[in-house]
Amino acid sequence: MTALEQFPDRIDALTLEISQFRSEVRDEFSAVRREMQELAASLRSEMKTLGETLVTRMLVLHEDVISRIALISEGQTAQSARRKPRKK
Repeated sequence: MTALEQFPDRIDALTLEISQFRSEVRDEFSAVRREMQELAASLRSEMKTLGETLVTRMLVLHEDVISRIALISEGQTAQSARRKPRKK
Protein backbone atom coordinates (compact mmCIF):
# COMPACT_ATOMS: atom_id res chain seq x y z
CA MET A 1 0.00 0.00 0.00
CA THR A 2 1.44 3.32 -1.07
CA ALA A 3 1.29 6.56 0.89
CA LEU A 4 -1.26 7.89 -1.56
CA GLU A 5 -3.55 4.95 -0.93
CA GLN A 6 -3.40 5.59 2.85
CA PHE A 7 -4.33 9.22 2.38
CA PRO A 8 -8.18 8.81 2.51
CA ASP A 9 -7.97 6.72 5.71
CA ARG A 10 -5.67 9.26 7.34
CA ILE A 11 -8.00 12.10 6.35
CA ASP A 12 -10.95 10.22 7.85
CA ALA A 13 -9.00 9.60 11.08
CA LEU A 14 -7.99 13.25 11.26
CA THR A 15 -11.58 14.35 10.62
CA LEU A 16 -12.74 12.14 13.48
CA GLU A 17 -10.06 13.53 15.83
CA ILE A 18 -11.01 17.11 14.96
CA SER A 19 -14.67 16.34 15.53
CA GLN A 20 -13.90 14.79 18.93
CA PHE A 21 -11.68 17.73 19.84
CA ARG A 22 -14.42 20.23 18.94
CA SER A 23 -16.90 18.30 21.06
CA GLU A 24 -14.52 18.27 24.05
CA VAL A 25 -13.78 22.00 23.69
CA ARG A 26 -17.51 22.80 23.43
CA ASP A 27 -18.21 20.77 26.60
CA GLU A 28 -15.40 22.44 28.51
CA PHE A 29 -16.48 25.93 27.46
CA SER A 30 -20.02 25.12 28.55
CA ALA A 31 -18.72 23.96 31.94
CA VAL A 32 -16.68 27.16 32.32
CA ARG A 33 -19.72 29.29 31.43
CA ARG A 34 -21.84 27.47 34.03
CA GLU A 35 -19.18 27.99 36.70
CA MET A 36 -18.90 31.68 35.82
CA GLN A 37 -22.69 32.09 36.03
CA GLU A 38 -22.74 30.40 39.43
CA LEU A 39 -19.91 32.61 40.67
CA ALA A 40 -21.64 35.71 39.33
CA ALA A 41 -24.86 34.79 41.16
CA SER A 42 -22.91 34.15 44.35
CA LEU A 43 -21.05 37.43 43.97
CA ARG A 44 -24.29 39.36 43.39
CA SER A 45 -25.77 37.84 46.52
CA GLU A 46 -22.69 38.68 48.58
CA MET A 47 -22.60 42.23 47.22
CA LYS A 48 -26.28 42.70 48.08
CA THR A 49 -25.66 41.54 51.65
CA LEU A 50 -22.62 43.80 52.01
CA GLY A 51 -24.58 46.73 50.56
CA GLU A 52 -27.41 46.22 53.04
CA THR A 53 -24.90 46.03 55.90
CA LEU A 54 -23.24 49.22 54.70
CA VAL A 55 -26.56 51.06 54.48
CA THR A 56 -27.44 49.96 58.02
CA ARG A 57 -24.09 51.16 59.36
CA MET A 58 -24.44 54.48 57.52
CA LEU A 59 -27.89 55.05 59.00
CA VAL A 60 -26.60 54.30 62.51
CA LEU A 61 -23.70 56.70 62.05
CA HIS A 62 -26.03 59.34 60.61
CA GLU A 63 -28.34 59.10 63.62
CA ASP A 64 -25.30 59.29 65.92
CA VAL A 65 -24.09 62.46 64.19
CA ILE A 66 -27.56 64.03 64.39
CA SER A 67 -27.82 63.28 68.11
CA ARG A 68 -24.33 64.67 68.76
CA ILE A 69 -25.16 67.85 66.86
CA ALA A 70 -28.36 68.21 68.89
CA LEU A 71 -26.42 67.68 72.12
CA ILE A 72 -23.83 70.28 71.13
CA SER A 73 -26.62 72.74 70.22
CA GLU A 74 -28.26 72.21 73.60
CA GLY A 75 -24.94 72.85 75.34
CA GLN A 76 -24.36 76.05 73.38
CA THR A 77 -27.89 77.27 74.11
CA ALA A 78 -27.41 76.62 77.83
CA GLN A 79 -24.05 78.42 77.84
CA SER A 80 -25.40 81.49 76.04
CA ALA A 81 -28.35 81.64 78.46
CA ARG A 82 -25.96 81.66 81.44
CA ARG A 83 -23.79 84.37 79.92
CA LYS A 84 -26.60 86.84 79.32
CA PRO A 85 -26.95 89.27 82.17
CA ARG A 86 -30.34 89.22 83.79
CA LYS A 87 -32.42 92.37 83.67
CA LYS A 88 -33.69 93.60 86.98
